[in-house]
Amino acid sequence: MYRILVAGLLAFVIGPACAAPSSTLVIKVENVSPRGGDLRLALYNRQNYPGDQTPVADKVVPAHPGETIVTLDNLKPGTYAVKMFQDFNRNGQFDMNWMGLPIEKYGFSNDARPTFSEPPFEATRFELRLGTNTITIHLQ
Repeated sequence: MYRILVAGLLAFVIGPACAAPSSTLVIKVENVSPRGGDLRLALYNRQNYPGDQTPVADKVVPAHPGETIVTLDNLKPGTYAVKMFQDFNRNGQFDMNWMGLPIEKYGFSNDARPTFSEPPFEATRFELRLGTNTITIHLQ
């Protein structure tokens, strides 16, 4: 019985110390419109970036005029890219006008700018290292 208790205690104490190291990503979103709504943000790896496949992480937070800070925790270090938009009407969709032009503010990591389509992964990628990492995205 004593051995089981000691083994359980050791597993409890040593377990968290052996957990995989993780990263935190703090995203400072600038130029947030006073129109309100939500910021919808998705973190992608290289494989899932095209076509907005399943993101590594995503988050929806209320938009605060000027600057809004979004934090993603427990991420694996690696190469990623962020896509985001300010969902003014909170309908969960990136709205366009009848000509196909955006009517909601949007942004990408590295402040990459789209041409006739979203910028490629290479223009938006960044390295997420162990610990806390901070990037800034200016909405367009």
